Amino acid sequence: MTTTDTNITYYTLPLSGLSCQGCVKKVTKALEDIDGVRIEDIDTQSVSLEALGESTEYPLRQAVTAIEALGYQVGYRHYFTLSGLNCGRCVAKVEAALDEQPTVFSHSVSKTEAHVHTSLTADTLIKMVDQLGYQAELATNDDQSAHTDHDATSDMDSDKESDAEPSDSSHNRSAASGSEQAHSSSDDTAKTTNQTTRQQYVLSGMTCASCVSSVENAINSVDGVANVSVNLAERSAIVKGNATPDAIVEAVENAGYGAEKVEDDNDRRERQQHQQAAELKNFKRSTIAGLGLGGPIMAWGILGGSMTIQSNQDQWAWGAVAILTLLLLATGGRHFFANAWQALKHKRATMDTLVALGTGAAWLYSTAVVLAPALFPEQARHVYFEASAMIIGLISLGHAIEARARANTSKALDQLLDLQPPTALVIENGQETERPLDEIKQGMTLRVKPGAKVPVDGEVVDGNSYIDESMLTGEPVPVSKQQGDTLHAGTVNQKGSLTFKATGVGSDTMLARIIDLVREAQSSKPELAKLADRISAVFVPIVVAIALVTAAIWYVVGPEPSVSYMLVTATTVLIIACPCALGLATPLSVTAAVGRAAEVGVLIRDADALQTAAKLHTLVFDKTGTLTRGQPEVTNVKAINDDQARLMAIAASLEQHSEHPLAQAIVNYAKAQDLSLPTSNDFNSESGKGIQAQIDGTRYFIGNQAWMDAQGIETSSHQSDIDAMTQRGETAIYLANADSVQALIGVSDPIRDDAIDAVANLQSQGLEVIMLSGDHPDTANAIGRQLGIDHVIAGVLPDEKSEQIQQLQQQGKRVAMVGDGINDAPALAQADVGVAMGSGSDIAIESAQITLMHQHLGALANAIALSQAAVRNMKQNLFGAFIYNTLGIPVAAGILYPFTGMLLSPVIAGGAMALSSITVVTNANRLRFFKIKSDDK
Repeated sequence: MTTTDTNITYYTLPLSGLSCQGCVKKVTKALEDIDGVRIEDIDTQSVSLEALGESTEYPLRQAVTAIEALGYQVGYRHYFTLSGLNCGRCVAKVEAALDEQPTVFSHSVSKTEAHVHTSLTADTLIKMVDQLGYQAELATNDDQSAHTDHDATSDMDSDKESDAEPSDSSHNRSAASGSEQAHSSSDDTAKTTNQTTRQQYVLSGMTCASCVSSVENAINSVDGVANVSVNLAERSAIVKGNATPDAIVEAVENAGYGAEKVEDDNDRRERQQHQQAAELKNFKRSTIAGLGLGGPIMAWGILGGSMTIQSNQDQWAWGAVAILTLLLLATGGRHFFANAWQALKHKRATMDTLVALGTGAAWLYSTAVVLAPALFPEQARHVYFEASAMIIGLISLGHAIEARARANTSKALDQLLDLQPPTALVIENGQETERPLDEIKQGMTLRVKPGAKVPVDGEVVDGNSYIDESMLTGEPVPVSKQQGDTLHAGTVNQKGSLTFKATGVGSDTMLARIIDLVREAQSSKPELAKLADRISAVFVPIVVAIALVTAAIWYVVGPEPSVSYMLVTATTVLIIACPCALGLATPLSVTAAVGRAAEVGVLIRDADALQTAAKLHTLVFDKTGTLTRGQPEVTNVKAINDDQARLMAIAASLEQHSEHPLAQAIVNYAKAQDLSLPTSNDFNSESGKGIQAQIDGTRYFIGNQAWMDAQGIETSSHQSDIDAMTQRGETAIYLANADSVQALIGVSDPIRDDAIDAVANLQSQGLEVIMLSGDHPDTANAIGRQLGIDHVIAGVLPDEKSEQIQQLQQQGKRVAMVGDGINDAPALAQADVGVAMGSGSDIAIESAQITLMHQHLGALANAIALSQAAVRNMKQNLFGAFIYNTLGIPVAAGILYPFTGMLLSPVIAGGAMALSSITVVTNANRLRFFKIKSDDK
């Protein structure tokens, strides 16, 4: 397209909702009434128009408003998930970029999501965000796409991208301020409508994996829901999107379950504890009632008592038992039948369906025998009231033990929540007052006394002390804090009193962000869990079908009394197949593993990262700041023609004018040695080579080999010393006067104290370790040899790091990238697993799937070992659940009867089912005690 005037810009806007030429005429008339807008072309799919004036944005927005006022839609409504944004400044940066685009009509941006109403395609916006150093991904949720007008069109018609953009960029954003004010109300309305939130809910009524699927489907059906994670182990859900809480609660209740919205993690914990206590109390009551009634009846039968109806006296006696058992089913077993009825109304089947069918069938058959024994053959007049009672008691016992064990899996998160104190000491007008934490605002001046916990994030204003950050970072050594240093909520002040200014409160503290990460990771699902979900969706109906087939076979070809055999086998199949263990197999392992990792300062972003980390082949380390300290130091000085102290004072005097990291290392060395720096003058420097200046009448030069060559200073006689420095991984810096080289200064970025052991540990686990560096190959290889790393990729520019990761992945390797800088973010995102150092940049941390909150690289080996243990644990649980049902159902159906003459009792099936859930919960809880190296410190 071309622009004929600097004050005219051409736009093509996609349209939807126009079904005929009558609609086109309505839009045409509305646009013709707007000053500064002229229609070039229009049909039911798009409109091409000219916007005239010094600010073309103003008439463009008027055009959009006019079209939408007619009930039609303009442009696309994209919903993106974002990564890499870690603070309000990051959000503001993205918002500013969107504001600069006249064809972005409204937007709502948070650290994790963005809603954008625009005529630009999704690809264009993704590229724009990428250029800012962040990442955007178009959400694919079907329910979200239902109200994003043209998302599908934008994906298919990428050739319209150029048409959607203005042909001239000469518009002035500042000149459009008046238009923003004129349309602020409509924009605000759009932003309110599109506001993305993260909501937490406590759920009730869920008992198995099929319940999870039902709740997820119900929540996903709500308009505006972008993503939902339901956790069976915690009976909770995390919902993202712009759906209203009332709509979500209503959807869950319509599905036959309960939901309560919680405001924060403390509220969630309080409600969950209340819910767990109530559940535990009910399960205990049901256990006592079920076993109390069923136990004596079973003992009567085992000890030789008659369990059949032979006389009127037997009818009266067993009739009383029938009434007691009915009371038990109506009280202790009520929730099984109530939940089964709810499931039936919603055309699904759950674990409760199986229990209700099994216990109900046993009671109905037994009651029929008591009321009309003559209708049954004499040998079939057996009653099974003890089966109904014992099954209720045993399953309730299993639920009680499971509930108590489930509460332990989230203890790590509870410990994090307990770190932050409920109050803070605020200094106002020279007075200290204790105020609730929710009243603390950013910018307030606070005091933390010795032994007290830091209430919010802040910056030290006055005082000196040591802070214990172990629960936050896993680092056991207290950290010295003084004026200008950063404090984090939840850490403990050990000795001195500190005055600090609040810089992060509420959800903006590091502790709050860590809790959010842990919470979301615990609620996420790995690929293994998705397999269980697919099976559970059809599991219960298949079990019911198997039970019916089993009953039919025993009735037709079974021995007499066939009716009794039919009942026993069908009931046993229903009871033993309850999929409790299947639903708990993976979420409990994920919750326990992520919580254990958080305890030792390793943040795992989601369950997929946990599973992928267990399968890694290769670890790629960025050198600077990861394997090394990231702060160059003078590590070797060779004085040639004078004393070392004087030469280093001269070198520092020259370098103090430079901001280069190597120069700063020389200045820091001089300061550490308390050297008095001589005055230099006539200063001159050449970028990338060196510096020269006059000191005490003598001209000195400091720099690299090229700088010496440019000054005509001979260096060949010092080549052996230079080679030795290079072999040690040092960068050689020459100090010379006009006649000769006076000193050789070796500067290097020292290897971290724990790096060599960490590399060796990782290699002992069978992992290939690669070092990635921008250094000269000689220097990089020298450092690699010191670290014990054979594979070194040197001379890599920052923007080439992700390409190196891609090349390794193309070789079939599963790769983890470990880095800490902003320039590492693309490589971290490209890797199968990105690992960021907690001391690194915010963008690096947000781009990574795993974050090491403290400086010990050994934590990475622990994280990988824990991931491997977690995946093993999940597989053990799933294997146990699958094998249990695979073997248990045929045995319950009577497959062994022709060979052994034995049938599995429904009571034993109930006990086995309860035991399977207890086994899964107990096995998952082993991860809470996973041995971490730092535990030995």
